[in-house]
Amino acid sequence: MDIESIEAKYYILDEFEFLCGRKLEAQKVEYLTLGTPIYDDEGHITNAVVYFHGTSGNYASIKRISSLIGKDMAFDTDKLFFVSLSTLGTAGSSSPSVSGLHSDYPEYGILDMVNFNRKFLKDALNIVHPRGLIGNSMGGFEAICWAAVYPDTIDFLISLVSSYRVGGQNYILAKVMNDIIESDPDFNNRDVKSDLNRSLMLSSKAMYSFGLSRQFYMDQPIDQINKYMDEFAQEDAQEDVLDAYYRNIATLNYDLTSIVGDITADTLIIAIYEDQYFPPELDAIPMHALIENSKLVCYNSYLGHVGSSQLYKISDEVESFMANHK
Repeated sequence: MDIESIEAKYYILDEFEFLCGRKLEAQKVEYLTLGTPIYDDEGHITNAVVYFHGTSGNYASIKRISSLIGKDMAFDTDKLFFVSLSTLGTAGSSSPSVSGLHSDYPEYGILDMVNFNRKFLKDALNIVHPRGLIGNSMGGFEAICWAAVYPDTIDFLISLVSSYRVGGQNYILAKVMNDIIESDPDFNNRDVKSDLNRSLMLSSKAMYSFGLSRQFYMDQPIDQINKYMDEFAQEDAQEDVLDAYYRNIATLNYDLTSIVGDITADTLIIAIYEDQYFPPELDAIPMHALIENSKLVCYNSYLGHVGSSQLYKISDEVESFMANHK
């Protein structure tokens, strides 16, 4: 399915209240939909599947699972209605940059991002009980958080290369990225005096070494690694610095250890053996042990964390899981 050809839609939330108590009016939401909606007698869409994108993604990132989306496929567009939005804090939707509030934008956490999604789905599309949630990487934080905090509001959950908490190396990485930004004199305690491109590039380079497998990096000539790092950093440097900074704060504070066991939805946990962000033995396997009604599937990918785009490798397992949820 050519998801790239689907144009974004936009909706304005009349009001959104953060957990801190701040309320913002007229907040923008960028999203796309695909598939076939089914309605109940009250006009609610009953077969919605919500996709949550990763750290640097947006509404179009649902293309990551496109190899299994389509008619008669695991994610059957004749039977399911997919919604993917640029989540809270992401350019395209309500964020420090898009809102125009910049440093006056409220700090938010993963649950704020979940609540933003839920309010949008209800207000814009009349979806109050999605059939399921699919979360990739940081998007998995949102999907898992939703399933733990609002366990009776969904039927299934798919966690794709993600975790129920940020600790260890992932905590260090997010902390280093924000330390680099804060150390820039032009950051000026969030009263930003420039675009901070140099600091954004450095923080992106700190993150780059985890994206692909260790073997992938070992197989690259040094000059090619340098080229990849520069390209990655240049792309990330186009982001608004406060959007990146606020998102890292949300990451640093993410820990569902005490409530992840409250998840009752049918859960599929997908992990990649070569994933340096979320190695199965540190994230997926412990999460599987904590969620009673869960199934764990791990596979190999030379691409490491980025290999979440290769779900075709486990198409039979995903198809088997989805057979009960179409």
